[in-house]
This record gives sequence, structure tokens and C-alpha cells, in this order.
Amino acid sequence: MNASGKAWLRALERTAPIEQRRSQTLPWVIDELAERFERAPALVSREASFSYRQLAARSNRYARWALSQNLARGEVVCLLLPNCPEYLAAWIGLNRVGVVAALINTHLSGEALAHAVNVASPRALIIAPSLAGALQGARTLIAPSVRCWSWGGDRETAGLELAGLERELAGLTDDPLASTECRSPALEDPALYIYTSGTTGLPKAALVSHLRLMQWSHWFAGLMDTQPSDRMYDCLPMYHSIGGVVATGATLLGGGTVIVRERFSAHEFWSDVVTERCTLFQYIGELCRYLLQNPPQPEEQRHSLRLCCGNGLRAEVWEAFQRRFRIPQILEYYAATEGSFSLYNCEGRPGAIGRIPPFLNHRVSVVLIKVDPASGDPLRDAAGRCIRCEPGEVGEAIGELQDATGRARGRFEGYADRQASQRKILRDVFAPGDVWFRSGDLMRQDAEGFFYFVDRAGDTFRWKGENVSTTEVAGVIAAFPGVSDAVVYGVGIPSAEGRAGMAAIVIDETVKLGALRSHLQMRLPPYARPLFLRVVPALERTGSFRLKKHELAAQGYNPTTVSDPIYFDDRQSNSYVRLDAPLCEQICKGAVRL
Repeated sequence: MNASGKAWLRALERTAPIEQRRSQTLPWVIDELAERFERAPALVSREASFSYRQLAARSNRYARWALSQNLARGEVVCLLLPNCPEYLAAWIGLNRVGVVAALINTHLSGEALAHAVNVASPRALIIAPSLAGALQGARTLIAPSVRCWSWGGDRETAGLELAGLERELAGLTDDPLASTECRSPALEDPALYIYTSGTTGLPKAALVSHLRLMQWSHWFAGLMDTQPSDRMYDCLPMYHSIGGVVATGATLLGGGTVIVRERFSAHEFWSDVVTERCTLFQYIGELCRYLLQNPPQPEEQRHSLRLCCGNGLRAEVWEAFQRRFRIPQILEYYAATEGSFSLYNCEGRPGAIGRIPPFLNHRVSVVLIKVDPASGDPLRDAAGRCIRCEPGEVGEAIGELQDATGRARGRFEGYADRQASQRKILRDVFAPGDVWFRSGDLMRQDAEGFFYFVDRAGDTFRWKGENVSTTEVAGVIAAFPGVSDAVVYGVGIPSAEGRAGMAAIVIDETVKLGALRSHLQMRLPPYARPLFLRVVPALERTGSFRLKKHELAAQGYNPTTVSDPIYFDDRQSNSYVRLDAPLCEQICKGAVRL
């Protein structure tokens, strides 16, 4: 059996017993690990560290605190904390007694923060003093009944009255909980609320059960073959499933150590990885691109990494990243917190997000269907059924939840908002009565079954009668030397049908726009080349490194309202020209050839 086959087999063996052991949730597993590994380091940061025994003990204090507050099974506590070992101890402790932890994005403030808290209907909120300023602007929008607790700091911060959590925890025992203290949650019970990034609209709170936590952590422990000798470098937000569950849970299940960092630093990354003797790194594709843009460092090939695991690694970055930094193996995958299916590229094929091996076809059904690029609605044939894509065609990925006979095929646990949950469901797709999950992601599949991510549905646009992928165009732009960041979106022109391409780019002083234009001409068809370039000092991102392109699209290209320099691809002079108000008016009137 080859290496990819062995990875699949390990993952299947790890996850197979989970549903037969209904009372064994992740807190139970943490107790078992504490018995096995005791004083071995579990979570290590610059500020604090927990051994396996200390992690279990600390989580017991949080469990007893929840009981002392009369928090009932299914009730919610919001966590607004930076990356730290305490973060994991807190939600594992709450989960021990059936309390749901809502993991709040630490970049939120004002209305967005209040929405994230309110949608979870919590009884309490635990916050770090360093984030109290964000809460100050949102507190009046949050229900007064939500009691706010300060972890690790003063009780009165930024003008807020915060109850002191540290003192409460110190007065509680960290012994294992007796069966008489509470009833353990079941696998089907809710464990976490994890939020979408909110690139469009307000974040949605995705429900995550104890079953999904067990499946995620055990599956990735099998794929990565985590061992006690492993040390995972985790600088991704712990309020997301990747940095908070996959990177931590999979490593701990193998008896390894998680090196926790509050944030990613391209400048410090390699020295940190070498110093901490890391063997694993959990990535987001953008982080890999940032590392490639950095000047060479002596430590970048002196590391002990054996595997990098993550998603979003573009094909044009993959091989250069692996070659320059001497990475033995890259495990790329596709998954969504609320999604009903995942894809895994165990073969290490550059650019692919994964495939479903033949021996799992009976368990997982993923299909690409054609959608209207303007409305995003699925296209249906004369019989009212969705239309499957041919190999190489771009379509939305959907996963089967229930077949026409009513048999369950996948699992979608939904959001706190029931209406948002219903919008992700597609019915009567290929047969009356079948039910499918809409991923909202556009992909293509090759003849060998490998899937390739194209774009988010709604992010593609149609111009000159052709569909344009913003992700693919941005990748071509970002490959040009001197371009440190790029985002592409469609903008409307009153005199033209569809949406024209526009790119916001971050460049250094070495970039010549004429050379960039030639680069795009060589690599993109005419309809895909951005008509407008906006040169910006920086691009704003969400906490999960996703670009906030929709705000840029809404601002458009009017030079009288946008202060950044904007350039128009003038087909008559074959060059980029600075866009001013008179030229913009001519373009809108249709007096300029597009």
C-alpha cells in the first residue's frame, strides 16, 4: 500500500469506533490522554504552558465554575480570548458539563461583535482585558442579562464592570469530576459555535456537535500520523476550526505538543519553528505566500518540519514554497466548519484540494452542478433536475445529505439562524425527495477525480460573455514580482453588460505598470484582464486571512470618491492610464472602447 493509501487507512481506523462509544466526547479523551502522557507538554506558549495533566485539571476548574453558575446543559458561554493555552482549557471544561462555547472572533467590534454574541443567546461572556476596548463599544447592544467575566486581569477595564474569573477558578478544585456532579454530554449534543468569516454580511454561528469535534480531531490525527515526538506550530486563530480544533486536537491525540502563537509573523516564523523544534505546521495558503515574499533567512531550511497541513495553497505557490523551504510533505484539504463533506489531497498533487477515493464513494457523494453566474441559482433541466458538470467544467460543489429513499448520507448541523441553515439546503436535485448541502464554492474536477477550487459562488463575474474567476486572476497578479497582495472583483459599468474586472493591489516601488500589463496579457485571456487597477497601501483581511473584497467592490472606481490612485487599461494606447473624473464619465457613457 502506498503512502496516501496508508494515510486514508489510519484516518478510517481512528474514526471508525467513535459512534459506537456514545459517551466518549473530547473532554473524556483529554482525561485519557492525561493518564497516558501526564507531565509531557501539551500546550506551550511564550506566556504559559500546560502539561497533559495540567490541561485536564484546568478544564475541570472551568467545568466546576460553570456548575457554580448554574449553567445548564445546552446553555452558552461566549469566549473572547486571544490564542493561548487557556483558550482550549476553557471550552473543554465548559463542554465537560454540556455547556456550549461560542468562539468569538477577536477582530470584531461594535455591531458585528454584538451580533456574534447575541445570535448565540449566551448566559455569560469571558473576555481578556486586552480585548475589553472592543467590548466597550458593543456592551450596550448586548443583552444586560449576559454577565461578563474578566480572565487574567482587572475586574474594571475600559470602563466596564467585569466579574473576576481568576479568583473564582482559584477557589475550585481541579480533581476529576465525579459522576454525581453532572451528567456527561452525548455525541449528538452541541459543543461549540464557530463563526463564518463574515466577508459578506454579518458572521453566522455554525453549530458544531461533540461528534464533529471527535471526527475532526481523530481524522486528522490519522492523516498526519501524529506521534508523541511531534510539535505542531499553530499561529492560526483558535476561534476557528482549523487553528482551534484540527491543529490542537489532532496533535494532542498523538501525544504531541502544540506550540501556540497569538498571531502569524512572517519575519519570526522560521526562527520560531527552528527554536521550538516543530515537526508540523498548520497553514492557510496566504501564509505560505507571505513566507515566499520574505527575503531568504538562514533558518528557513534548518527546520525539522516533516509535514505542512492546511488549505488554500494556490498551485502557483505550492511548488515554489515546497522547493525553497525544503518541505517533505504537504497535506492540502478542503473543508468548511458547517460543511457536510471534506476532500483530502493525500497524494500531494500541486493545486488540487483533494478527491474521494473509490473505496469511499459509497459513503460520500460530492457532485459539481451548473449554476447561473449572475444569480447563483442552480440551473435545472426540463424535468426540473440539476445539471451535472462534465470533467473540466466549473460548478458549485454539493454534498448529499439524504437520498431519495430517505437514507442519510451526510451531516449538516446548521447555524444558530434557522433561515440561514435553510438557504444551504437544496432539494429534489437529481430525484424527488433527495436533499443536498450547498457549499457555495465553485470547483472543477479532472478526469482522475481530483477537485480544484475556483472561487466562491458570487465572487465570479461575467464579462464579455465569459465567466471570470476572481481567485484565479488574483493568483496571476500576485505572481508578478513586487506585487505583495492582490484582490480581484467585478464592478458594474452603466454602458456595458455584466461586470468588468477590477483589482486592488499592493506593490513596491520596483513595479512598472507597463510590465505588469504585459505579464497579464501573456497569462490571461482579454476578458479576464482587470479593466481597472487600484493601488492601495494595504488590504484588509478577516481573522482567517480572507480578503474583504466586497467592501472594495462597493467603493467602485470613481476617482472623486476613492482617494487611492486608479488606473484604466486603455486599449487604444495599450497602456494603463491614470483614471480621472472626465475619463470616468466617458467610460460610463460608453464613449471609450472597453
